[in-house]
Amino acid sequence: MSDFLGRLEKFLSKRETGGDVEQLTPDASTREYFRIGWKGGSAIACVYPETFDAAEQNYLDVTRLFSQAGLPVAKVLDFDAELGVIVQEDLGSRILRDVLVDADDATCEELVCSAVALIPRIQTATRNAYELDSIASRLRFDTEKLLWELEFFRTHYFTTYKNEPMSAEEDAKLTSEFVGLARELESKARVLCHRDFHAANLMLDQDNRLRIIDHQDARIGSVAYDLVSLLLDRVTVPPAAEWLADKRRFFLSERESLGLEQIDERAFADEFRLQTIQRCLKAIGTFSFQSVNRGKTYFVPFIKPMFQIVLRAVQNLDRYPTIAKVVANEIEKN
Repeated sequence: MSDFLGRLEKFLSKRETGGDVEQLTPDASTREYFRIGWKGGSAIACVYPETFDAAEQNYLDVTRLFSQAGLPVAKVLDFDAELGVIVQEDLGSRILRDVLVDADDATCEELVCSAVALIPRIQTATRNAYELDSIASRLRFDTEKLLWELEFFRTHYFTTYKNEPMSAEEDAKLTSEFVGLARELESKARVLCHRDFHAANLMLDQDNRLRIIDHQDARIGSVAYDLVSLLLDRVTVPPAAEWLADKRRFFLSERESLGLEQIDERAFADEFRLQTIQRCLKAIGTFSFQSVNRGKTYFVPFIKPMFQIVLRAVQNLDRYPTIAKVVANEIEKN
């Protein structure tokens, strides 16, 4: 019996709750998830690698914040900090990413637009985050965090995944451009972001409503951050430029309808491209790390399309020549 399952069974024993326990497959998580019997129905138990302090537990804190803002997250039903267990509402098993694979074009568009419309709603909770002193308001995509993610890409793509470290000269040039990119994006960090807002972290419940999951890493970031994540995460073919432009326009109109500040379309397109470079390189680092260190090789097919998306963004901005050169070389090799 694993330590995770053992602690879950202790929790269920303490609550005098029995029934079947079904282990669910996590994605890129260090947590383990189980579907359990719960008060005549079912619930999802998340078991953490270690105990936690409930007052400073990110998932509990951000769930409280999102719930108070009317965002569609799963209800927390119970928890045990000493055993590292949180029990939450069972939203079913329909992950948006899977639904989109089988849906027709019209349904896909409707679902994607519904997902896009959730992002401005998250951003309206920015003031609430600060007023509640939420953990999310104390975390930020600052230069240090953004650079750490870019370094994660460089380390785990070139060294861990390819076993081909960069030359000292090229490494120094890339570092200089990474610093400039991170500083510019830090200057744009002003709204609440989910941080991992993509189709694998959205579900359709039994009433066909979109529900948000895996929101514990919420923090302050750029207006474009979650939109980049949603539209460009784990694609096998880079989306058409006009499709992206259409979704950006829809997103901006949804922000305005909620009373958020108006943003110039061109300026936002540039911010979207800047964030695309950083977010997609970070994703490549994650795919590389997960495929090598955790055997999750199903991430590998997403690497080349991510590079293609980054290259297009760099070319549209006409900046960062070293990033452009490095990325173009990797596309050619792949």
